[in-house]
Amino acid sequence: MAFAPQIKVPATYMRGGTSKGVFFILNDLPEAAQTPGPARDNLLLRVIGSPDPYEKHTDGMGGATSSTSKTVILSKSDKPGHQVNYLFGQVAIDKPFIDWSGNCGNLTAAVGACAIENGLVDADLIPQNGICEVHIWQQNIEKTIIAHVPITDGKVQETGDFELDGVTFPAAEVKIEFVDPADGEGAVFPTGNLVDKLEVPEIGEFDATFINAGIPTIFLKAEQLGFTGYELQPAINGDAETLTKFEVIRAYGAKQMGLISNIEEAAARQHTPKIAFVAGPGEYVSSSGKTVTSDSIDLSVRALSMGKLHHAMMGTAAVAIATAAVIPGTLVNQAAGGGERDTVTFGHPSGTLTVGAKASLVDNQWQVKTVSMSRSARVLMEGFVRVPG
Repeated sequence: MAFAPQIKVPATYMRGGTSKGVFFILNDLPEAAQTPGPARDNLLLRVIGSPDPYEKHTDGMGGATSSTSKTVILSKSDKPGHQVNYLFGQVAIDKPFIDWSGNCGNLTAAVGACAIENGLVDADLIPQNGICEVHIWQQNIEKTIIAHVPITDGKVQETGDFELDGVTFPAAEVKIEFVDPADGEGAVFPTGNLVDKLEVPEIGEFDATFINAGIPTIFLKAEQLGFTGYELQPAINGDAETLTKFEVIRAYGAKQMGLISNIEEAAARQHTPKIAFVAGPGEYVSSSGKTVTSDSIDLSVRALSMGKLHHAMMGTAAVAIATAAVIPGTLVNQAAGGGERDTVTFGHPSGTLTVGAKASLVDNQWQVKTVSMSRSARVLMEGFVRVPG
């Protein structure tokens, strides 16, 4: 019996922030996969190695975690004032499913560099030495992101001494600005409230801050969930009952946010909304063995991605944290001690992260102008991925 040979597709394997994924240039994809639909999804699923009932991604490029099962498609932007279009696909590990409903803030750090290296940014915009501002159009959420990419001798500078908790080795710092990051039509708080009551049948009632910034996120109090807020991955991800409870809470939260019309739809929207729980500052030992002291952070945050506690913090969730932290009255702001601020340092399982945000109250509606943070990125491998025909 004859089988179709493998096909070769040009690709770049990159780390961005605390995530990594397979990057493609739109025109390099097979013609059938250059437009949204089953052909594209099937190709990317096979590249990553999903669905994998063993949850190992042995036969693909994925890393069998939500942070490492990602795909990116870049193209030259037709949006005025932008150089590159960035489309992100979060690939499920054990299901034949790609979620296109949100952005990946961590991989955003790699988009600018990848766009420059692949000729998507005009040469006259790239300095010989200095910083190249790459204006990115994030297609999933239709928002502008500006990546400040360091350039040395006309090439992207990847090496450096910037350290990011959750990443083992230092690299060059890439500053990221999320412009007007409120999701959808700009309603930062979809219910109109800074804090709501979230009732989840057979589980309980919780205080919740629902926010659309960076990515739709549900913030809860750690103590109401029976946690300290300083947990590491094994405490959450090793407990199937706890993970199931979080998913039920997330589904009811998604409905209250207006993202879905019935609870069952949450299963087809795994990437969004995120669910996170917060606590005041405290001391704990991070997953790397580093001690995080209470005086080094304003609060502690734990967030789940694709049904599991994240090993550090998703970039988009960090945008939501920053936004909520600078708006007095939210659960995040309360955990950080309340009051007005324009930056916040929070603890996560791998260490700490500082983010800044500018928010203002206009006609009784909160508006967020920008959220900024520093990440790093580098190319891990480039060439071709092979996929069975």
